[in-house]
Amino acid sequence: MKKTFKTTLAQLVLALAMIATATWAQAITAFEPAQNLSGTNLVLNGAGTRYRTIFKAYDMGLYLKTRTSSVRAIVDLPGPKRVSFVALRELPGSELGSAFYRGLEANSAKALINKHVTSSLRLVEIFSGKSKILAGEAFAMEYVPGKGTQFIIDGKTQGAPIGDSEFFSMILMIWLGDSPADWKLKDALLGQSGG
Repeated sequence: MKKTFKTTLAQLVLALAMIATATWAQAITAFEPAQNLSGTNLVLNGAGTRYRTIFKAYDMGLYLKTRTSSVRAIVDLPGPKRVSFVALRELPGSELGSAFYRGLEANSAKALINKHVTSSLRLVEIFSGKSKILAGEAFAMEYVPGKGTQFIIDGKTQGAPIGDSEFFSMILMIWLGDSPADWKLKDALLGQSGG
């Protein structure tokens, strides 16, 4: 009897885990299928949910000129790019800023971090400067050639654009690099899952 109960319980846990895994990165937010950035039409490449342990942190959508499932192609793609976010719970700004910086360090060579230290610190400063981002609040990072990376929080631009295309590629690697913030979110952003 005990063995049968344990086996049934194990099967139930496994089934629930499989269901959770199948929907783990699917975005709750209905991101627009296309956006215009600096006169360029961008399409939604993919979208998903960032989980921190078991809690949903934010939904994220990646916008590019053309869809691709290749990280290398995304990095090499010229022109504007955008990542859009919607907070799914209250996010302390300092926690978000620190997480982004850890993501930069985990996915970029030390020489690149050193080369872009001013821009990297500005990224941290922008988010750490907010006491919190509330559930439902939107924020974004967008790159426009010749201008740099602009940060937008709740519809308001946060200072002047910074960095170059290499710096924006470093930002993208937080989610698309070899040590992404969330593997299932990476797949979703690349259009490789149901997210």
